[in-house]
Amino acid sequence: MANSHGRFVWYELMTTDMEAAKAFYAEVVGWGTQDASMPGMAYTLFTVGGVSISGLMGLPEDARKSGLRPSWLGYVGVNDVDATADRIKELGGAVHVPPTDMEGGQEQPPALNARGGVGWHELLAADWEKAWPFYRELFGWQKAQADTSAMGTYQRFSAGGETIGGMATKPATEPVPFWLYYFNVGDIDVAMRRVRAGRGEILNGPIEVSGGKWVAQCTDPQGAIFALVGKRTHNGIGYFEPVASRNRRG
Repeated sequence: MANSHGRFVWYELMTTDMEAAKAFYAEVVGWGTQDASMPGMAYTLFTVGGVSISGLMGLPEDARKSGLRPSWLGYVGVNDVDATADRIKELGGAVHVPPTDMEGGQEQPPALNARGGVGWHELLAADWEKAWPFYRELFGWQKAQADTSAMGTYQRFSAGGETIGGMATKPATEPVPFWLYYFNVGDIDVAMRRVRAGRGEILNGPIEVSGGKWVAQCTDPQGAIFALVGKRTHNGIGYFEPVASRNRRG
């Protein structure tokens, strides 16, 4: 896609129960679903107003045996996939799937504030200061505003002049580094109720952030971690008991 270098262009959930995941996210985030299966592989598109937002596929058996759990994966656009794959290895990263041609096109990803889209991208790194040069070199990201507290530094980053996410050093309670994607919802309280009703779990939140929005970090019934961002239409009065904070978000 034109002008996509350094920007997240696609998101994909690999899970152990596709049907359950379709129902859960359709209810929590309001996504529609569209079958896009190919020979030998079941695949579903999550959509908003007919526009594809993300994809859903089964977690491959060999990946399960290697210890991979259900999780969300973000795809970042680059000008040259082959050159970037080589550069990843030069910088000490690993390429698990080599550059592969894919059939079909894709719409430009929705704006960060689009309903049902991804409003924020967050890396919980083993050491964000060591991770930063790797991503800066690959994608041309620039540092934006940083917040420092007793819990450490939260470094926002931008692509193409727009701040799209942040990174921090993960808490010791998190076993491995991971990326967290925040899905835009209309009412954070309603969405959180739907998470619980759908047998998901609220890990942290709701927490107020800039712009009068609130965030919550959650897991779906299969254990994939995701987050929500939205307004509090009813100010949350009487809706929730306090949730112990595992970590903080910018």
